[in-house]
Amino acid sequence: MLFQIKSYLKFLWQSKNEHAVHSPFVFNLLTKCFYDKKYKPEYAILKRYRNELLQNKNTIAVTDFGAGSRVFKSNIRQISKIAETAGISPKRAQLLYRIVHYFQPETVLEIGTSLGLATSALALGNPKAKIITLEGCPNTIAVAKIQLEKFNCNTIECVETDFLSYLQNCQQKTESYQLIYFDGNHSKKATLDYFELLLPTITNETVWIFDDIHWSADMEAAWEIIKNHPKVTVSIDTFQWGLVFFRYEQPKQHFIIRT
Repeated sequence: MLFQIKSYLKFLWQSKNEHAVHSPFVFNLLTKCFYDKKYKPEYAILKRYRNELLQNKNTIAVTDFGAGSRVFKSNIRQISKIAETAGISPKRAQLLYRIVHYFQPETVLEIGTSLGLATSALALGNPKAKIITLEGCPNTIAVAKIQLEKFNCNTIECVETDFLSYLQNCQQKTESYQLIYFDGNHSKKATLDYFELLLPTITNETVWIFDDIHWSADMEAAWEIIKNHPKVTVSIDTFQWGLVFFRYEQPKQHFIIRT
């Protein structure tokens, strides 16, 4: 916790808003997407999705996986508590919706479904997008499937899998995902493994979002490597998330942005 507080204070000191941004691409993203304060009807759906989970007092066995198939821990948890503490926040879910709505990706990959809170935001952002969401825990993804079907999120393929094995196979197929949301394993090694495995799939329109980039010293180190990678042209640090773009026409730039 102390590490995160120090990281956040450093972030506040260095961060800017749209007035300090001279890249037209990033300026438009901030003003038309990040800082869009207009109410969206989809926000009510996201709220209902969350509230149903918060009212669900059933318990399930939750298994957290590390890199590969190595099990970190397994315990019994109440669904409402998982939604309260482990899921994406309401504010972040709305931002994720806006990002997807802004870029309109046709293909989306989510690494880490959990209960589908972020998945629902991805689906609502572009109802026509083909979405694949990966989860290692069979019980949480079972809850997510039921919930997503109830809310008519019909373009989503929920896959119970070991992330690393799936992505190794994905690399062999060289599938292309226009947007990827990385929220499956907050460790340096796993994050960098996923990054390297998915690099062959990038296009000029690709958007990658990494969750919890300041969660730990290891995650900060992973973020430094990612944003400095020669194929990454534009990177945005919002403290909670790191966004990277691979736009060939853009000069290499890094932005630290308050949201």
